[in-house]
Amino acid sequence: MKTYLQRMGRSLQLPVAVLPAAALLVGIGHWLPEKWALAQFLQAGGTAILGQLALLFAVGLALGMAQEKDGASALAGVVAYIVPVGVLAPANVALLKGISVKNVDPAFNAISGNVFIGIIAGLTAAALYDRFHNTKLPMALSFFSGKRLVPILSSLVMLLVTILLLFIWPTLYDALITFGKFFVGLGALGAGLFGFFNRLLIPTGLHQALNQVFEFNIAGINDIGNFWANKGVKGVTGMYLAGYFPVMMFGLPAGAYAIYRNALPERKKETAGLMMAGAFASFFTGVTEPLEFSFMFVAWPLYVIHAVFTGLSMAFAAYMHWTAGFTFSAGLVDYLLSLHMPIANHPLMLLVQGVVMAFIYYFGFDFAIKKFNLMTPGREPLEDTDDSEAVEVETSDKDDKYMIAAKKVYAGIGGHDNIKVIDNCTTRLRLQLNDTGKINKNIIKSSGAAGTNVLDKTNIHIVIGTEVQFVADALKKLNDENAPINTTTSENNTAKSAEPTVNDHSGSTDVFYSVANGKLEDIEKVDDPTFAQKMLGDGYGVVPSDNQIVAPVDGVISTVFPTKHAIGIKTDNGLEVLVHMGIDTVQLKGEPFDVKVSEGQEIKHGDVLANMDLDAVVKAGKKTDVMVIVTNMAVVSYMKYNVLDKEVTATDEVTKVTIK
Repeated sequence: MKTYLQRMGRSLQLPVAVLPAAALLVGIGHWLPEKWALAQFLQAGGTAILGQLALLFAVGLALGMAQEKDGASALAGVVAYIVPVGVLAPANVALLKGISVKNVDPAFNAISGNVFIGIIAGLTAAALYDRFHNTKLPMALSFFSGKRLVPILSSLVMLLVTILLLFIWPTLYDALITFGKFFVGLGALGAGLFGFFNRLLIPTGLHQALNQVFEFNIAGINDIGNFWANKGVKGVTGMYLAGYFPVMMFGLPAGAYAIYRNALPERKKETAGLMMAGAFASFFTGVTEPLEFSFMFVAWPLYVIHAVFTGLSMAFAAYMHWTAGFTFSAGLVDYLLSLHMPIANHPLMLLVQGVVMAFIYYFGFDFAIKKFNLMTPGREPLEDTDDSEAVEVETSDKDDKYMIAAKKVYAGIGGHDNIKVIDNCTTRLRLQLNDTGKINKNIIKSSGAAGTNVLDKTNIHIVIGTEVQFVADALKKLNDENAPINTTTSENNTAKSAEPTVNDHSGSTDVFYSVANGKLEDIEKVDDPTFAQKMLGDGYGVVPSDNQIVAPVDGVISTVFPTKHAIGIKTDNGLEVLVHMGIDTVQLKGEPFDVKVSEGQEIKHGDVLANMDLDAVVKAGKKTDVMVIVTNMAVVSYMKYNVLDKEVTATDEVTKVTIK
């Protein structure tokens, strides 16, 4: 049951991801003068999206809960939703029961747009798709076989559900409303309890199910919908949303700073990169999982304290009737959009509360870490490694970073024979295995995963980050191909110690130059956690001022990625260098890139690697930063940078890298 609810939570993220569009339209509409026609136009567009949430939920669940992500399941979800909504409209109910419309139970007025109906429709459609999408009908009816059959069956099954709802919906609706009124009656206490349990449930993924009750209209609360539709009581609508802003924009970043301050001196730099990226994501977008998962398991008492602080923030904001709203999460973007909503009540006071929460989080985290000696990031003792058990996963020069990570995860979880289901949410791989006892956490960690959470004997979550979708796709490809697990194991540590391997290039130095004309950038400041946290290796970035990208080092082209956005170079001294053009540009399928080199070609620094259409990259909504990364840092003994954050030309020396 828990696994089923977790899949529901993951599936609901697809329709929820549409809501920021509604917030943008409504928010800008309220920022503009009320008399402007454009203001009314934008508000109408936003409320149109919010008015169809139930339908969006039906589509999202039908697509996400089906074993195959196919459009036929989504279409079946639409059909399954419109049947009960259409049949149970008040006018039709009056006809079916032989009564006048004015005598129809008011509950039927609320059946259209209730996300509970959307959830039923989506789950029904997904179940029917899994059961019947391969069904073959007799020759005369063969046109309706397979996937075409699913929407037809959805309409028939939902007709039966509609008959049942005709009799039980008033009672069911009254029960849901009673529950909603009970919690609303708890006032600030109810908001605090919601915030506390919301955070506690995040490790399991079940927080999404809890959110549906308070943030949407299952039980008549509908805090998100009412806030952006400007409905309800000022100072009350938004009470289940507002208290998150002080936590996500101020509290968690302050907690991250406390974790950094308590890191060991030799680990402060790496901890700073991890905490900075997580804190920025929390403050700006309200995405807290990268930060929360960094201490959720290694220092779980601190996470419980975080849940308590969240509950306190929610309760206090509700008690003071300070309200603001969000559609995606409580970051700066949603906060700014909600400021001019008429129903927002003293939203600026949430900033004052945020400053207070920052002090509470910093000193609370700092005290707990020191008092209980919690092993937060940067405080872990150095692990003694046993070479006799060291396992390395073999990868190919043709693998991109996502496939490399996927191969390591694939090996770490036991490969095809141990995999049942591969899914993902915003930042996590959600996997069902035959036996989680067979996993190797060290191999999984080598993939760059921020954390591994074993839920039970078959379910496991692996925190990858915001690029999890690409790793999940690569992992599915490996599983579909039943790829073998290629590893090498050091079996005789003693013998290897007696006869150490000699590195012919030991002490050699490779000189790195700028990869373009532009501004030299510290890798830890790159707006991508994978690079900023040095998951792939150390290096630097350049924000180019023109389209020409050149080789930063002498060597041989080892790989040109199919999407043309990245090129691999291997130096004579054995350094493996990745030149990555743009952030998230893998999605552009090579269109802005004109690669001028090929695999096996010898190059010198300054030789043209590619022309990168900067305007096209920016137009696609991507950033143009070009990263130069040494991916095999294990062979590096020393890397020294020249001054960063300055204008450079493609001939300027950036760093020298010495081989062990």
